[in-house]
Amino acid sequence: MFEQAFNAIDNALRTEAGCTTELDYTEQTSWLLFLRYLDGLEQDKATEAQLEGKRYSYILEKPYRWETWAAPKNKDGTPDHNAAKSGPDLVEFVDDTLFPYLRKFTQKATSPDTIEYKIGEVFAEIKNKITSGYTLREVIDQIDALRFRSQAEKHELSQLYEEKIKRMGNAGRNGGEYYTPRPLIRAMIKVVNPKISETIYDPACGSAGFLCEAYDYLNVKSLTTQEVRTLEKKTFTGKEKKSLAYVIAIMNMILHGIEAPKILHVNTLTENLADVQEKDRYDIILANPPFGGKERPEVQQNFPIRTAETAYLFLQHFIKMLRAGGRAGVVIKNTFLSNGDASSLRRHLLETCNLHAVLDCPSGTFQGAGVKTVVLFFEKGAPTRKVWYYQLDPGRTMGKTRPLNDDDLAEFVKLSKKHADSDKSWTVDVRTLDEATFDLSVKNPNGGEVVMHRTPGEILDEIATLDAESAGVLETIRGLL
Repeated sequence: MFEQAFNAIDNALRTEAGCTTELDYTEQTSWLLFLRYLDGLEQDKATEAQLEGKRYSYILEKPYRWETWAAPKNKDGTPDHNAAKSGPDLVEFVDDTLFPYLRKFTQKATSPDTIEYKIGEVFAEIKNKITSGYTLREVIDQIDALRFRSQAEKHELSQLYEEKIKRMGNAGRNGGEYYTPRPLIRAMIKVVNPKISETIYDPACGSAGFLCEAYDYLNVKSLTTQEVRTLEKKTFTGKEKKSLAYVIAIMNMILHGIEAPKILHVNTLTENLADVQEKDRYDIILANPPFGGKERPEVQQNFPIRTAETAYLFLQHFIKMLRAGGRAGVVIKNTFLSNGDASSLRRHLLETCNLHAVLDCPSGTFQGAGVKTVVLFFEKGAPTRKVWYYQLDPGRTMGKTRPLNDDDLAEFVKLSKKHADSDKSWTVDVRTLDEATFDLSVKNPNGGEVVMHRTPGEILDEIATLDAESAGVLETIRGLL
């Protein structure tokens, strides 16, 4: 039922001139899902209060509740089509009344951790792109039919929402910025191995894939009530600069079971590292920061090693934000390992942290990204003595039709526990590194990287991706003219 509803929503949105990409479909579905979720949450809390003989104070005033404007019901619970807005009246209400009301919630909220604050933040960063009130009514009716109060319902919806995010990521242009392959995330989490009561942080969280997967990893049936509360309230923090990703991250975490996710809408790199105190630090960092971005000189001043490269600034942030003994698993372009501009940063990493493992990912791991990446695993507090490398070789050329899967990473996860050497893994003593460059390049002593021939379909996939990226660049240029 859920899958049918999601497909029907996408089909309806394709008729809208303002919704032309998977990013648009996900964005518009997200704000409506958020309000539908909020309606269910309020109804549940009102019922709980009634059972306890108390009165529940609603977050939203009556005219702005889903049950009033979106899906009014008759006394028997059937839809009241006469009371339900549609056509131009519906769009006018949403654009001119509902959204302005919801945007004011950041001023009313007592703290950024509350659901009230999230309401204000979400609707400050998004706008309704559905210009036809009849299309909007069709979409609302589909979303109203969704139920996600039980854990099973939330799980199914979260899986479908993740699939939407995946399609958005694979669509090229900006979508790929928000999507890290989930098998890679799951393998990273297994290696870092977070525990209940440890804090987990992603300062470039995109769609919150790392935080959601970490929640699923830790959310086992044997947890006590106190541990569940710790997991939901005190464990996860994310930061995200871009508006759409911020909204998607909040909705993604809500569907995974976090009622008021601590996702902050900020540019992490504008924070001065000199101001970081012990209370600001985290036990675990899991992240895939943006590649190839450039930051302004005034932002670079916040960092001891100044560079315009966004990923290198983020790596300094990771190191600073880890507590002593804290652990990290982070994705970065493989050029970091040898780039001359990064030699000071490599030295800093090796001297302040134990870089115990490097996972070398094959081309095509990140669909549409067009770059080769590695994953760095390090622990803060002691210098690096030895680095264990694993060269991932799934035995096929990666692409949209043959993406990364969990089985591809099973051997890596197994060998990483003891840093065992094999045909695909080896260990390097830091004392053998050139002290002028601290070059950490991947050089497999067992034969190096296997060159694999691509199929015609995979070549066409890459051409389509490059075409989409070129179209995005041209679109940006036109916007500047």
